[in-house]
Amino acid sequence: MAVDPLTYQPKGDKKNSEFFETYKVKIYERRKSSGLEELLGNLRALVVQVEHGDAFAYLQELYLMGPYRFVAAFQNDTHRIFVLQSHTDYPRFIVLEPLSTEYVDEITMKNRLYPLSSAKANARYVGEIFETKNAAETRSILESHNIRFNYHHETKNAFFTDAQIVFSFPSDYTSNRVGYCDADIADYDALQLGKPLEIPAVEQGKLDKIEEFAKRHKLDQLLLGVDHMATRILAGEREDAICEFLTMSNYYFWGAYNIADMNSSTNVTRNGAIHDDKQSPAKVFTANNIPSFVNSFENKPMPTEDFVRNFGRRMHHIAYEVLDGDHRGGEKNVDYVVETVKNEGIDFLAHVVGECKDEPDLKQIFSKHSAYSILITEYVERCHAFDGFFTKTNVAALTEAAGQDERYQHGKVFD
Repeated sequence: MAVDPLTYQPKGDKKNSEFFETYKVKIYERRKSSGLEELLGNLRALVVQVEHGDAFAYLQELYLMGPYRFVAAFQNDTHRIFVLQSHTDYPRFIVLEPLSTEYVDEITMKNRLYPLSSAKANARYVGEIFETKNAAETRSILESHNIRFNYHHETKNAFFTDAQIVFSFPSDYTSNRVGYCDADIADYDALQLGKPLEIPAVEQGKLDKIEEFAKRHKLDQLLLGVDHMATRILAGEREDAICEFLTMSNYYFWGAYNIADMNSSTNVTRNGAIHDDKQSPAKVFTANNIPSFVNSFENKPMPTEDFVRNFGRRMHHIAYEVLDGDHRGGEKNVDYVVETVKNEGIDFLAHVVGECKDEPDLKQIFSKHSAYSILITEYVERCHAFDGFFTKTNVAALTEAAGQDERYQHGKVFD
């Protein structure tokens, strides 16, 4: 049964403002009255851009660490575009790679503003693509709600303007875009992504070798699909970012929890029309409770806001669900997956957190940042039908581990 956002009572202990509670309801009501609810379907693709020359290395990383496999490639005037898929009902994964080392656009300029993202100035999670019954009508409705969309003169990459996908401007709060497509995501002729491109045989061979490794070690059976994506934002923009995404999607506010040990909160939005989040993954927003300039009085940990100060507002990690079960000798599947990919050169921030003994629980771990996308990969195993996205203890441990790896030393400030 679908969730009714207007009657649903959010979970969690994070207190929201009267502003948030008032406009959350107004947004839900307007989505319905405007027809947006009837137009929008599931999230159908995630889009990531990497630097020129990094695409094939990143595809190899995706092959090893997740369920995605290459299905098609295209080229437009500025980019190579690689499409990957896992289960046909789950979102595609689209990788953009500039054709030139000299390529500069709004992503480049934004990344250059921050000390730990400037070295890979074209690498960024771009955003999501939703299916819609009518892309032009969706854009018209959302533009009447003051959502900005890209037009031809406003960006260099034709992927955002010439394909059969309409894209919003990058958000002021998250830097992520949202796209809308009324073509079949598997119909590449209809999508008009560019001129079809064959990848070199040597690169296909490398991917095939990793796929064989994954099958031999049963990774293809254990790594199921994207569970959620988590964006890190500034403390004072948490409610605005959530409300903006609710305005632009058919998701609902599932709930929010304070993570006191890390001076942060975790805020979850979900698609209420599905029963499996891998069909339309949850969108998570994480923010400090106390902003950095006030925290100088309190001296609390603030790895979430430090990440934003060092990398900018952006997607922090993409989480894959691991099939629940014991692999061998009582070893949980997530522990086996981590050890297997670790032996292939993938580094992780800490040990797997969570117990998963006889009670419902969650086991989770963060990888180190990808050298190509700057994204962290999370593995999550829900043991004994655990219902939820996190435990406070797990999130605190993961956030602390990531914070230690995302520090930037300059002058007399170490964050």
